[in-house]
Amino acid sequence: MGKARRVPAAAATRKGHQPAGRKPPEPAGCPRDRPPKGKGSPRQKPRDAESPDPEEQGALALGAQQERWTQFLQRQRVSCEEAAKLLLDTFEYQGLVKHTGGCHCGAVRFEVWAAADLHVFDCNCSICVKKQNRHFIVPASRFKLLTGADNLATYTFNTHCAKHTFCKTCGVQSFYTPRSNPDGYGIAPHCLDEGTVRSITTEAISGKEWEKAIKAHPTIKSLSKP
Repeated sequence: MGKARRVPAAAATRKGHQPAGRKPPEPAGCPRDRPPKGKGSPRQKPRDAESPDPEEQGALALGAQQERWTQFLQRQRVSCEEAAKLLLDTFEYQGLVKHTGGCHCGAVRFEVWAAADLHVFDCNCSICVKKQNRHFIVPASRFKLLTGADNLATYTFNTHCAKHTFCKTCGVQSFYTPRSNPDGYGIAPHCLDEGTVRSITTEAISGKEWEKAIKAHPTIKSLSKP
């Protein structure tokens, strides 16, 4: 056999051979250093300062409505949460009106979505008789305390399920948590502001025989469900 011929390093490089332990130098502008053609890197892509923050828009798959949604947020100057609330209110509160009300001194104020024609319960249990607690029942999601959370006191007795909340200043109970519907609110219709109530129908309920009355009532338990 003849002697092996030594190949100069420069020649080896030209023929594609690389010395052991060395990586070939990458040419400038290597494809893996550049974003795909026609697509910018998410980190480098500029975002219009006027556009809402993507996180603000929420993870909504709006499809063809994305542009309309973005323009609506900008035009109305509302957050994504506020816009969603408007949409939900429109559909969930169909046929309802927004009532406002509160205590006598004005420290406690609230708003509640309910029908213009109210169905009010007149209970004859020991406490409801003494404070004339006539009320209509709504789901908790339709009630919002606007002011006075720190000005409320709560009285409970017996089973302590009902939470009789009242203003610490004037003593008026404008709303409370009824025993029959602990997941909702009982609202005093006489504590609502004028102008939104069209009519009131009153139903007597025997709180003196509370368990029997609630068990026999066909709808009262469902009134606090959204």
